[in-house]
Amino acid sequence: MRGPLVSRPKSPHLRAVVTSSAPSPRRISWPIALISGAGAMVLALLLILFPALERVYLAQLGTREASTLVLAVEGLTGSLRRYEALPILIAERPDLVRALRDPGDGALIDKINTDLEATAEEVGLSDIFLMDRSGLTIAASNHWKELSFVGQNFSYRPYFTMALAGDRGKFFALGTTSGERGYFFAEPVRDGAEILGVLAVKFTVDTFEAAWRDGTNEIIVQDDAGVIFMASREEWHFRSLAPLGPEALAAIAATRKYPMDQLDPLGATQTPFDEDFDKLSIAGDDGTRTRFLMQSREIPEASWTVSLLTPADPAWTRAAGMVALSALLLLLVGLIATVVIQRRVQLQERIRAALSMQEELEHRVTLRTAELKQANQLIMQEVEERRTAETLLRQTQTELIQAGKLAALGQMSAALSHEFNQPLAAVKSFARNALAYLDRDQPDKVRQNVGMIDDMVDRLVAISTHLRNFARRPGEKTEPVRLDRAVETALAILEPKLRGAGCVVAQTEGPAETWVMGGQVRLQQVIVNLLSNAVDAMGDVAEPVIDLSIACGGATATVAVRDRGPGMTEDEMASLFDPFFTTKEPGKGMGLGLSISYNIMRDFGGTLEGRNHPEGGAVFTVTLRRADAPSMAAAE
Repeated sequence: MRGPLVSRPKSPHLRAVVTSSAPSPRRISWPIALISGAGAMVLALLLILFPALERVYLAQLGTREASTLVLAVEGLTGSLRRYEALPILIAERPDLVRALRDPGDGALIDKINTDLEATAEEVGLSDIFLMDRSGLTIAASNHWKELSFVGQNFSYRPYFTMALAGDRGKFFALGTTSGERGYFFAEPVRDGAEILGVLAVKFTVDTFEAAWRDGTNEIIVQDDAGVIFMASREEWHFRSLAPLGPEALAAIAATRKYPMDQLDPLGATQTPFDEDFDKLSIAGDDGTRTRFLMQSREIPEASWTVSLLTPADPAWTRAAGMVALSALLLLLVGLIATVVIQRRVQLQERIRAALSMQEELEHRVTLRTAELKQANQLIMQEVEERRTAETLLRQTQTELIQAGKLAALGQMSAALSHEFNQPLAAVKSFARNALAYLDRDQPDKVRQNVGMIDDMVDRLVAISTHLRNFARRPGEKTEPVRLDRAVETALAILEPKLRGAGCVVAQTEGPAETWVMGGQVRLQQVIVNLLSNAVDAMGDVAEPVIDLSIACGGATATVAVRDRGPGMTEDEMASLFDPFFTTKEPGKGMGLGLSISYNIMRDFGGTLEGRNHPEGGAVFTVTLRRADAPSMAAAE
C-alpha cells in the first residue's frame, strides 16, 4: 500500500542531514562577502597590469608583421637593382652619339624615339629620354604624348648634373612634366672620353603602393630629408612626420623635387617603444588620432627609410579583452560559489522531495520491468525473423550468381559471333582475289592472298582465345609492340570494306617506329573496330573520309580515328562503352566492339576515349604507354 507523498526519512543518518543542514544567515553572508572582496582585488590588479599586457601584445604584433616590412624592402631593392644597369646599356648605342653630334638629323631622332619607346615598353620603364650637355631633351620614349619630354630642359635635376660630371645619377622626384612620381637613373653618353650628353630612365612606384593597400598595415617610404614620397595612403604623399627644416625646403625648391604647397607635417607624435619599434600617433582630418606601432629599415643605396605602421588598436583590444575575460571569470566563480551555498540551503527540501518520490519510483520500476520483459520477447521474435530472412537472402544471392554466369556466357557467345564477322569477311575477300589472280596466271599474287588468309586464320584463333578469357585477365602477355605496324595491318584487313564504301583514309605522317606496351593481335583488333565503326558512321555521307593519325608525347603515344559522320548525342556518349549498346540499325551491330576494345585497352594500361569533333563527326582516341624497342638479342 502506497504511503503519503511526503514521508519521514527511513535512515537515521538521512534524518540527521534533514534536521541539521539548514544554515544560518550569518553562515551564508560571510563567504559571499569574502568572494566579493577577493574578486574586487583581482580586478584592480588586472587594471594595473593592463599597460603591461598591452605592451606584450604590441611586441607580438610587431614581430608577427615584421615579414611584411622585409617583403616591401626586398621588392623596392629588387626594382632599384633591376633598373640601375639599364642606362649604362642603352647609353652605349652608337645612334645616341650621332644624334648628340647632329641633333638636326630628323630621321635619326625619329629612329631613336621609336627605339626608346620600344625599349621602355619591353623592360617596363615609364620613360627613357636623351639630353644634351645643356639639359635639353632631344629624344624620348614619350615623344608621341602631349606632355612629352622632348624640348624640356632638366638641367636643374641632380641626376643630370651627376651624370654630366661622369657619375651615375640617382634621384626620386615628382615629374614636372608628366606629374608622375618616379625614380630616375642617369648615365653619361660618351664618345671616347668626351661626355656628349646624358641618358636617363624613370620607373614609377604606383604598382608598389597598389599592392600595399591590400594589406592590413600602412607602409611609408621617406627620403633623406624625411619627406614621405611613397605611402599606402595617398593623402600622406609629400607629408612628413616632423616639420622640415629651412635647408631641406630650400634643397627641394631648388631641384623642384616635390610640390612645395603640399609639404605639410602630419601632426604625428613618435615615442620609443623598444630597440626595434616606436609608437606613432597620427592626427586625422576629423581630429581623431590613429595609433600605430612603427618599425623601419634602411635602403642605403637610395637613402630611403621604409617604415611599416601596424595599427595598435588590436593589441589594446586584446589587452582589454583579457581584462574583461578575467573579470567575467571571477564574476562567474563568485556566482558559482553563491549558487553552491544557496544549493546547500535548499538541500533539505530536496531530500524530502526525494523521499516522497521513492515509493512512486519503486512502483514505476515494477511497471517498467514488465514492459521490458514484453519488449525482450518481441526482440527475440524479431531476431528469429531476421535469421529466416538471412537464410533466404543467401539462397537469393546464390541464384543471382548463377544467373550472372549464364548472362556472361550469352555475352561471350554474342561477342564471338561479332568478332568473327570481320576476319571471315576478309578471308572471303582474299579467297576471291586469289581465284581472280589464279585465272590471270599471277602465282605471286595468289601466294600473297593465301598468306593473308593464313594470317586471318591465326587472327581468328587469337580472337577466340581472347573472347574465351574476356571475363578474366587475358592470357596474351603485354610486351613492346609496333603501333605503326598494327595500324598498317588493320588498314590491310579493312581494305576491302574501305574500297567498297568508297572511303578515303587521310593518314597523318607520324614517327617511323612507335613502340608501345600491348599485344599485337588485340591492338589490331581495337584499331579494326574503330576504323570499321568510322566507316559505318558515314553510311549517308557522299564522300566519306577517315582522319587517322599517330602522335607521341612524353611517356604516351596516341592513335586518333575521326569520321565525318553526324557525331554522337550526350546520351550516346554516356553509354558508349556499355555492352550491347549500339546506334546501328538492327542486324548491323550488337554493341560489343567498343566494350571489348575498352577492356583490351584497360588490360594494356591505356585508355580509349570518344568525343565529338568541333568540326563535325566523332573522334576516338587510343592512348598507350610508350616502350623501348626490344634489343636484337631479345628479338631473336
